[in-house]
This record gives sequence, C-alpha cells and structure tokens, in this order.
Amino acid sequence: MSEHNILTPTGWVRGRLLLRDGRVAAIDGQPCDPQSNDLPYLLPGFIDLHVHGGGGSDIMEGAAAFATIARTHVRFGTTSLLATTMTAPKEELTQVLAALGEYVRQPRSDGARVLGVHLEGPYINPGKLGAQPNFAHLGLLEEVDAYMALAPIKVITIAPEVAGHLPLIRTLSERGVRLQIGHTLGSYEEGVAALEAGATSFTHLYNAMSPLHHREPGIVGAALAHARFAELIPDLLHVHPGAIRVALRSIPCLYCVTDSTAAAGMPDGEYKLGSHTVTKCLGGVRLPDGTLAGSTLTMDQALRNLVKIGLPLAEASQRLSQFPADYLGLQARGRLQPGSWADAVTLDRNLNLIGVMVEGEHLEL
Repeated sequence: MSEHNILTPTGWVRGRLLLRDGRVAAIDGQPCDPQSNDLPYLLPGFIDLHVHGGGGSDIMEGAAAFATIARTHVRFGTTSLLATTMTAPKEELTQVLAALGEYVRQPRSDGARVLGVHLEGPYINPGKLGAQPNFAHLGLLEEVDAYMALAPIKVITIAPEVAGHLPLIRTLSERGVRLQIGHTLGSYEEGVAALEAGATSFTHLYNAMSPLHHREPGIVGAALAHARFAELIPDLLHVHPGAIRVALRSIPCLYCVTDSTAAAGMPDGEYKLGSHTVTKCLGGVRLPDGTLAGSTLTMDQALRNLVKIGLPLAEASQRLSQFPADYLGLQARGRLQPGSWADAVTLDRNLNLIGVMVEGEHLEL
C-alpha cells in the first residue's frame, strides 16, 4: 500500500499497512501529526450494528436482498454490519432468519461482512412502535431459542417494562446475547432494573423511548446516568447536535449507527420498510403520518457529521468502528493493528471516501 496517515489504537502513524491472509501483519511507519502533511487518511472500516436496508432492498424481503444491501453499504465505507429485522409475524421472521443464517454461513462476496442479526422487535412496547409494524408481543425464551437456531442473533431490542421481560433479559444476557433497551415506555427505574438484569445498550438513543424530564427521567435518563454503551443515529435529523453532545459527555462508549432503510443510496421516492411503505424526501424517510422511519444515512456521512459538530477525526472514527466492535466483543475488528482484520477506509483531506478494503480485499467504489 502507498503511504497514508493511519489511525491506530495508539495514535496516528505515517506509513503503510503490511497485509497477510486478509489481516494486518504490521504497520510500517512512524508516529505523526496528520496536520503536518497532505496525505490521505486510512481509518478502520466502519461497523454498523443497525441496518434495515439499502440500494432499494429491505432485509425483510429475504435472500435476494441481502447481497444488494451488503454491496450498497460497502460503497460508503461499512465493512461489516448487523442485518436488522423489523417487527413481523412469527412465520415471516422465521423465513427471514433462516435465509439470513444461510447467507452468513456463505463465503463473503463483494460486499460488507454480515456479522449476524439485530432482532429489533417483536419484543417491544406496542405503545412505542415508532416505525415498527404492529406485531409486538411478549418475548418467550422458547421462541427466541427457535430464532437463534436459525441465525446468529447478536443483538435484541427489548422493552423492559413488559411483564416477563426482565427474566428474559437476564437469561439471554447470560448466554452472551446483547440486549438493548428500546421502543419502550419504561420509567427510569425500569431502565435501571434492565441494566442490572444484563441489558447492555440502548437502541437509537432518544428515539422511541420515554424522554428525560427532571421529575421523570425516563429511559433516556437511565441511559445518560448509567449506560456504558448506546447506539445513536447521527444524521442530524433524528437527534439535535446539542443532544448528541449531552450523550457524548454521559455515555463513554456511545457508538453510531445508520438505522438505514432501502432508501439509503437511492433517489427520493417510495420504498419498503418491513410491511410499511415509506417515502424518502428532503434527506429523511417517513411514514405517511410524518413519523421518522429509519434513515438514509451512510456511515461516511455519519463521520463527516460528527466532525462537523466538533469531534476530532480520531474520536469520530472510534465511535463508528472501535466502539461497535467492542460492544460485540470483536477484538480483531474496528481497529488497525497487527492481527486485526484488514478492514479499512481511505479518505481524502475533505473526508470524502476514496477507497474501501474488506478483509484485505480492495473493493471497487
């Protein structure tokens, strides 16, 4: 590789990556201040833990959609992702998860690596659906076990205030599943109880959850007071920059997701989001009643947005790569160091994406 400003876990290095078998063998270079030269940046590839679709395709459409979504997001620097489902009838979820399980087991082709599944519902509060279809119901361990036999479910969004969900959170967390609090009308106390039971993050912080009030802190208050991890959509439409700053000061490992829909990477128009039809217009995606329904955000734009509101480039990168990897317990992704997967993005000095590498393979943009 040519010389770059390489972001490593210990700081910037001016040099080259040396690769072997899809991994970083060594970094040949010296510590540097990237402002002292005009070389491009080489950052860890972006890891998006909340992807519903892209390129006109929706995860819930099944096997034919998965490759399109993976190819779409890799064009914007996402080198690995979690395929995220919508709340749906059991029969439909069973079909989609079976197809996802088969897809994940296949060799990666020319798109982002699909690490597994984020099950966003159906174990949510029907009073806080947001853009989720109205198929929410009580979570039962037997049902979750059946789903997990079909596909590698890494993350489950759950409303902790629903009777019976705290024991489910405790059991699943002991098995290594990440439980995220979201689509919830829960109180501050119920949020804290969920964290104590083993929940570890919050789904699209601020959105589709009980808000912060000084006498009723709500789920947002529980997150700001106690969370180590939480995901947030930094499209500057779902969350005001001021609220992003509050979360950054409160939650040490706040990480960013797109919550992207089929409309990501596509022109304005109508698209599918699960069983809904949504409209992309004016940079957002909405239901007919105006409710925000996912986003059109891509991870390279998320990086630029974070820098725009004042984050240093190194920190912005960390919240798009290292922290989501840490959340999933992936020590070989989300950072550029010897032994890690060679997942990387190359950016020009204006932070425009000019190259992507997935597991050592350079991909056409």
